[in-house]
Amino acid sequence: MNPTHLSPFGRNLLNRRDFMRNSAFSLGGLGLAQLLSASDDDPTNFTGKTPIRPEIDPDSPYLPRPAHFEAPAKRVLVIYCPGAVSHVDTFDYKPDLYKYHGQKPPGVPAVTFEGPTGNIAKPFWDFKPRGKSGKMISDLLPHLGSHADEFCFLHSLHTQTSAHPQGENFMNTGFTMEGFPSFGAWVTYALGSDTEDLPAFVAINDPRGMARSGKNNFGNGFLPASFQATDFNAKNPPANLTRPSGYSAADDRLTSEVLKRLNGSHLEKYPGDADLAGRIASYELAGKMQLSVPEMMDLSGEPSSIHKSYGTDTGTDLKKEYAKNCILARRLLEKGVRVVQLFNGSDPSGGNGITNWDSHSNIKDTHAMQAEIMDQPTAALIGDLKQRGMLEDTLVVWATEFGRMPFLQGNGTGRDHNPDAFTCFLAGAGVKKGHSHGTSDNFGAKAEKDPTSVYDFNATILHLLGLDHERLSYYHNGLERRLTNVHGHVIQDVLA
Repeated sequence: MNPTHLSPFGRNLLNRRDFMRNSAFSLGGLGLAQLLSASDDDPTNFTGKTPIRPEIDPDSPYLPRPAHFEAPAKRVLVIYCPGAVSHVDTFDYKPDLYKYHGQKPPGVPAVTFEGPTGNIAKPFWDFKPRGKSGKMISDLLPHLGSHADEFCFLHSLHTQTSAHPQGENFMNTGFTMEGFPSFGAWVTYALGSDTEDLPAFVAINDPRGMARSGKNNFGNGFLPASFQATDFNAKNPPANLTRPSGYSAADDRLTSEVLKRLNGSHLEKYPGDADLAGRIASYELAGKMQLSVPEMMDLSGEPSSIHKSYGTDTGTDLKKEYAKNCILARRLLEKGVRVVQLFNGSDPSGGNGITNWDSHSNIKDTHAMQAEIMDQPTAALIGDLKQRGMLEDTLVVWATEFGRMPFLQGNGTGRDHNPDAFTCFLAGAGVKKGHSHGTSDNFGAKAEKDPTSVYDFNATILHLLGLDHERLSYYHNGLERRLTNVHGHVIQDVLA
């Protein structure tokens, strides 16, 4: 063939160098096309594992669903303390803080989150060995200290941010930004509920109000609306459940039946509308809650010994109300609620140790005030779950968004935010008892041995509930989304 009869591109193919270059580009394009054309029926994420999206009946989104594998925990209680509890004043004993008290050794930064730094400060409360394990816990939390042999402490946690809203988001949703599903929403999306007349996921807000990130801490994000939490507490029951005066139970039943028929007819016109189905399901659940919630909220039937152990009749009004919230949490778990998130602290006016644990000044007074509210009722709740045999299949998670520095701020009375080391603990189903995982450095400033990310923390909690964090996903905006994003490993050392 005469080369002059070929197009310029064709003549280039006769050149060995151009031929090899074009072949490489073509093979790469074919490979990309193969990846892009992968069947939607068998998608895989970056781990090579097939995502697991639970099959959910839009008309009955709360039906119980099987876990990915057999697991010890059937339900979970999350006790969340907004504001950042000081680990070096509670659970993470550091003798070097006594040794260097009042000094500013090399390595102390000149400035942290809120400004200039001061000197190293020893704990504001003495530490003592607790239980048979001899775990060192401070006198700030003596009631929780009495349960030390039940707890599995994680001392090498670290996070991505030193700001409260982003820290709460990251701990509770796996992302610092807003708009992502909360931990409780992921769990109820995966497992449904073991109760028909109560929500699958309940958020019990602090008597003072919501935490800094508000409903984002227990929202559904891009998951179907059915999986957001229902939020109420012992003082403020769910709104609009009381039957109007002059409206009989028979009238109520008749209205519900008519509404059910109308909703069903409307849903038939719009099949596959998950938002509509979720809204109808929530209304039907609300109807059932008109009977179940008043009974649930009535704590007068609890024996006096329970009220005494939780502390509903002693201390400040805030402590009494929080104690009632703790009793309510136990009652909800007993009735089969899958996830209960109990808040100790709020942020209606900036916090700073008054409404939560954010002690930038006067930490000795403000942390003591928060501990007086939290310690006895929380310890009683955990002890009550154990006494009833519920810790065998209930996972307890005590958490905060980050820690506090081993040195004081420039004001000399408070500790600043510390995202590089903090402590949380687990108890109950599937975790080691009287155990500590990881360590921070000698001052409690940075995670040192076995650094543990929030991704690892959440992956482990999901694992204890029988959920593979690498496979539990939801397809959103072209991505297989997960609670742990593309990170996280199960912390094998904490598993019983």
